[in-house]
Amino acid sequence: MSGFKEISVEELKFNAFTVINKGWMLVTAGNSEKCNTMTASWGALGELWNSYVSMIFIRPQRYTLGFIEKENYYSLCFFDESKRSALNYCGSHSGRDGDKFKAAGLTPAYDEAAPYFKEARLVLICRKLYGQQLEPSCLADKTIDAKCYASKDYHKEFIGSIEKALIRE
Repeated sequence: MSGFKEISVEELKFNAFTVINKGWMLVTAGNSEKCNTMTASWGALGELWNSYVSMIFIRPQRYTLGFIEKENYYSLCFFDESKRSALNYCGSHSGRDGDKFKAAGLTPAYDEAAPYFKEARLVLICRKLYGQQLEPSCLADKTIDAKCYASKDYHKEFIGSIEKALIRE
């Protein structure tokens, strides 16, 4: 964790709405032998089940989904604006097709639980607590289905306990 300092979740000072929706994040899972990442702008941070949690949503065609399903931990990495092109790359290219990290100019690092990136300004290491496929029949607002799921590729939701928060020193 060279270059990072661990802090408590209560010390975080940002607007979760804008940091996720406008700033984006990388969702990463796997291990030092094989891992993958994807850019996300949908998600949430909050409290549930007496834990500080993250909620992430992954479509079935995303290569990262298999890593999240297999592993017990994942990371959420947040970057400053200088890494926007890397986030764009990771959101539009699959790790199935080559070395996504190298092409994006990102350096993976490996916590004992989950991979993350040395270039991040904030890293949240999350322990998976729950996963469930979103069901269209559960949508109270039926316009969401047509607006967000024209291809019927419903997200799988994961809730993770935030086990560690790391900020760049």
